[in-house]
Amino acid sequence: MTFLELKGVSKGYEGNGSRTDVLHDINLSIEKGEFVCIVGYSGAGKTTLISMIAGLTKPDTGTITLDGKTITEPGPERGVVFQNYSLLPWLSVAENVALAVDQVFPDWPAAKRRAHVDKYIAMVNLTPARHKRPHELSGGMRQRVSVARALAMDPAILLLDEPLSALDALTRATLQDEIERIWEDNQKTVVMITNDVDEGILLADRIIPLSAGPGATLGPPVRVDLPRPRDRKALNHDARFKTIRGKVISYLLGAGSRSRTQLAGVTRPAVLDSLEASA
Repeated sequence: MTFLELKGVSKGYEGNGSRTDVLHDINLSIEKGEFVCIVGYSGAGKTTLISMIAGLTKPDTGTITLDGKTITEPGPERGVVFQNYSLLPWLSVAENVALAVDQVFPDWPAAKRRAHVDKYIAMVNLTPARHKRPHELSGGMRQRVSVARALAMDPAILLLDEPLSALDALTRATLQDEIERIWEDNQKTVVMITNDVDEGILLADRIIPLSAGPGATLGPPVRVDLPRPRDRKALNHDARFKTIRGKVISYLLGAGSRSRTQLAGVTRPAVLDSLEASA
């Protein structure tokens, strides 16, 4: 049964006397409890897409519904984790998480709210750092706080906007494992934006490629029918992994790319270089 649905969604922006179409005719259906990764070019409109689902930006055309209700504004049923952490620097780990809990569950007794905050801080393995402020944490630890804060709101759907792209490889791999573990434990519906095809295959039930912009649109979904838990080392030798990876990359380099004429005057997406190098 469809839980999140986008129908005919388009979005553009006005500037310098002209209009730029960022996303065009986006159609997407996601089932409850599904983990979906949207993989695409840098600058193609992935953040705009997640912002519309979050209710932070309104589409120019089309509709977005969650559990049958039209999304018109932000709501606590949608937890968002951004790339830049979005933590308040003067608050501790516990206080950053508590701020969200207090807003979503104001009628709970104080003791229950504190226990709820502690539960999610422990879930991301940050209990020893609960009194530290963001400047005292590593990038990976800050992102864990962001994940804990989003989960503590008990959202119906978790929206992850390239949450790991700014991290070093080792920290990124650790947090990938954490995200998968949390998803397995909570069975939240997850939509994750990434420009890393391998990350999508490691985590998702389905990968949906997003074409290059302007006027980016979604390509054909690719089901990741690999057994869980997935071992990133073993995947490199898995024939099915290579087939799935090939389908996604083929779309991004083929139908999902732009011809040289179409790309004239447009910055070449950085992800294209890495995809071509690994294809």
